Amino acid sequence: MRRNMLGMSQERLGESLGITFQQIQKYEKGTNRVGASRLQAIASILEVPPAFFFENAPTQDAGPGGGLSEDSSMTSVMEFCSSQEGIQLNRAFVKITDPKVRRRIVDLVKSLSADDLDQ
Repeated sequence: MRRNMLGMSQERLGESLGITFQQIQKYEKGTNRVGASRLQAIASILEVPPAFFFENAPTQDAGPGGGLSEDSSMTSVMEFCSSQEGIQLNRAFVKITDPKVRRRIVDLVKSLSADDLDQ
């Protein structure tokens, strides 16, 4: 998501790391694990702390059998933020500097989504 927010291609990130874009695809899909030093390098290139990649991560379930649990609403939020619409919306929204305008946009979106629930 961060790479997309910056408008960076998988190829460009791969070149910065000295690896192929296919390897970046595997990291992003979760096919291959990312080592600590590689994660540090990716964080540096994407200008975020390594902890960024663990925010809202699945947590250990305290119930019997353990396992990982993830809030389904957070999953849908992350999927939206990774979509083209989500990226475009986020890029445009962060360019709005007036906090009052930002608040009004949030209120507008909330009111529109509430209308959809009533139908």
